[in-house]
Amino acid sequence: VSKVENVITLQKCQDVLEAEGEKKTMMKKMMRQIQEEPLDSLSSTVRWQAMETLTQLSHTQPILGWQERSELVDTCVKSVFSLPSVQAMQEKDEAKAEAIQKLYQQTLDALQTLLNALFVEDPTPAGLKSILEPLGPWMNSGKAHERARAVNSNVSVLNHTLLTLPFFMSSGFPALGLLLGRLILRIGDPDEEIGREALDGIIILYTILELQKRTRDKEETNKEELYESNKRFLGPYNPVSPCQNILRVIAEFGDFLGPQQVKDLLLAALEGLKGSSETRGKDSGEMMQLASEVTLSSVLEWYRHRVLEVIPEIMQGIYVQLSHIQEPRAREVALLPVSLLASSFMTEVVVALLTCPLPLDSNGAEMWRQLILRKPSCDVRDLLDLLLTSLKEKPFTKKGRASIVPLAAASGLCELLSVNSCVGRVRRIYPQLLLALLIQVHYHIGLNLPGRMAFRKDTKKDTQPSVFVPVRWVVKVVKTLLLRMGCSYEATFLEDQGGWELMGQAENHHRGVSLLARAMVHYSCQELCRILYLLIPLLERGDEKHKITATAFFVELLQMEQVRRIPEEYSLGRMAEGLNHQEPIMKVLCIRGLVILARRTEKTAKVQALLPSMVKGLKSMDGLLVVEAAHNLKTILKGQDRKLTDSSVYVEMLQILLPHFSDSREDVRSSCINLYGKVVQKLRSPRTPAMEEQLISTLVPLLLTMQEGNAKVSQKCMKTLFHCSCFMAWELPKRAYSRKSWDNQQQTVAKICKYLVTTHQDSAFTFLSQSLEYAKNSRASLRKYSVMFIGSLVPCMESIMTEDRLNEVKAALEDLRHDPEALVCIYAAQAQDHILASCWRNSWPLPHGDSWVCDPVPTHRWSPSCENLPTSHQRRSWIMQLLGSWKMSLKQ
Repeated sequence: VSKVENVITLQKCQDVLEAEGEKKTMMKKMMRQIQEEPLDSLSSTVRWQAMETLTQLSHTQPILGWQERSELVDTCVKSVFSLPSVQAMQEKDEAKAEAIQKLYQQTLDALQTLLNALFVEDPTPAGLKSILEPLGPWMNSGKAHERARAVNSNVSVLNHTLLTLPFFMSSGFPALGLLLGRLILRIGDPDEEIGREALDGIIILYTILELQKRTRDKEETNKEELYESNKRFLGPYNPVSPCQNILRVIAEFGDFLGPQQVKDLLLAALEGLKGSSETRGKDSGEMMQLASEVTLSSVLEWYRHRVLEVIPEIMQGIYVQLSHIQEPRAREVALLPVSLLASSFMTEVVVALLTCPLPLDSNGAEMWRQLILRKPSCDVRDLLDLLLTSLKEKPFTKKGRASIVPLAAASGLCELLSVNSCVGRVRRIYPQLLLALLIQVHYHIGLNLPGRMAFRKDTKKDTQPSVFVPVRWVVKVVKTLLLRMGCSYEATFLEDQGGWELMGQAENHHRGVSLLARAMVHYSCQELCRILYLLIPLLERGDEKHKITATAFFVELLQMEQVRRIPEEYSLGRMAEGLNHQEPIMKVLCIRGLVILARRTEKTAKVQALLPSMVKGLKSMDGLLVVEAAHNLKTILKGQDRKLTDSSVYVEMLQILLPHFSDSREDVRSSCINLYGKVVQKLRSPRTPAMEEQLISTLVPLLLTMQEGNAKVSQKCMKTLFHCSCFMAWELPKRAYSRKSWDNQQQTVAKICKYLVTTHQDSAFTFLSQSLEYAKNSRASLRKYSVMFIGSLVPCMESIMTEDRLNEVKAALEDLRHDPEALVCIYAAQAQDHILASCWRNSWPLPHGDSWVCDPVPTHRWSPSCENLPTSHQRRSWIMQLLGSWKMSLKQ
């Protein structure tokens, strides 16, 4: 028995699948025929017959799914509604005018019959929604005949629903707000017939809702009597003033409108503002705008308290719709809900506006300005306070993700600043806004906000849109704030000095902020006192970026006379504490602050006492920061009493500057070498061992750096070397002070090396280590002359050279023979040649199997001439071999 039942069940499943396949195949065939019919004429019965066939199919199983039904309705509606008006089709073919009228009516009837049949097929809220949804957009068409068809079909479906009403909608009528909103707009249609039918549709809808309510309350009601009662209650249609009907409808539907329905009703009212006056006609456009305005204002007047939870969706809907609304008056109407809602729920509206895509386009910008341009406007003071609160947030969420809130708040502030009436209120919190924005600049350096950023179009050229860089936008808002607050001189000063660019760079942000504060002090900005007192508590708050920005601004304000009123713990005390900060930039800023304070007589001695701590803070710091700090320290050094100053401070300063002689940045090298010379000039006798050791260690770096080929740096080296020689009473060869290249001047190099080893034999290995280190420099010129120096220095160290150091030299020169730079290879080979020509011939492995043919002579020393050397060791052979090996390595 079970086997027989299984066979029967399987057969039924197969029959269902076959039926479903046949129905879908036939449906697609009919839809294809409908789509192939022309949209500009009605000359055949194909549409009509296809829709009749689809009506018959709707009575068969299985029923269509929501998506399939929606596509079917959309196809049929588009094919019928897109046809020209009957009058236009008849005028085009007057001979067939009567046939066209008949066929048109048959086609409309077929469509309506199909819609009703589809509802009967699936008499559920979802089924009803799948039918009504495709009809909605056509009710806002710019063509009267299309609007009339859409309204007629909607009313017909509603009437059919009322007559059958086979279900109880526990979740409410589907898409009630959108349907009601679209029908309300049609009440104000220029075509009275459309307006009259739309009102009838609303009466039917109201009756359906009443019946649902009474069914829920288990009350028996006569449909026809209820409909007639509602018709008298909501009607009659007033063609002279349809807005009266609109107001009455909105007032009476209150019992059926929840937050989602009110939101949909508002967004539906915005749909009526789309299009231009050219497509609708001037009178028609004005009537539509009036209907939308009455709807928006009355809905928000009566049901504003219900939309609190859907304000973000309303704001988003307005933003989207504004892209399709061009008429100035229509845009004013569309923006009306922004100001109306903000007057009651400003915080929620502002939070919603902070989610607008960035950078703000004209639509987003207009929504921000609407907050204070139109009545009823929100309280500007409260609005600015809200923006300030958002600007104080970090651009990160608690989970570490990027947040657009601060950047959006900055954008909103920028738009509000464009409104003259807002500028006076901004001044009240100008200091707080300025500092918050400067800190946001620091936070947004290098910050990307994927998914929320738009591309910024270039309006001048038809080129690819430029990528929106958040930090540049925040800098622009800072500049706008300054200009609107009357600080044009300060803004221009920063423009001329490149301060705006510095402010947006990670390594230079503090310099840009300092430049701004310096400009404001210079031009005596009226708000500086307020900023000064505001900054004092801010110095201890926030993370490193927050503190750096606040300190950079505060330090420059120490130039103000009002600083005398501040307790010393907040000025000198804070700066002294900052010298021990882990962040190098904070140390540099605090040094700058102390230097400024030292200009005041009463602070000079206390600041000078901190000089050792200041110098110590420069250790292990980037060269650019060292230069910046040392430049400030020069002021204190100039005012120091030379007799009382501990020389160890100067020695420590020299130790800090020396490593930066080889910095890759020219301005760092030049500045550090120059500062080194200035500090040396401060030294006084008697010379201590620490002084002598430090200055001796400077010889090789200065000699080699002088040869790098940079005129500016070489000039600084020469002067600094001269100052060192004067203090140490050196008698260096005169050519040591020459900036002339060492090329073809091997005798000069040899004399310098001989002097160094003879005079400072204890430091000979230091000289060797320094020259080997410079031989690794990234600049080819320094590698070249370092090799030349090594080739002359090693023979001078014959009596003290150790095997380990000699092996180190051998390995270094061998590596340099394979240098990418040809001249370095050549000079490395020459250096080997020079050393080979000295007394260590037996200890140096000869290349390529060469044999040594003459015995070493104890008094032998290298000569620039190779004539006394064996043929196998003459310079020419070495160079040719080296060039050959170098060329081979390049080919590989």
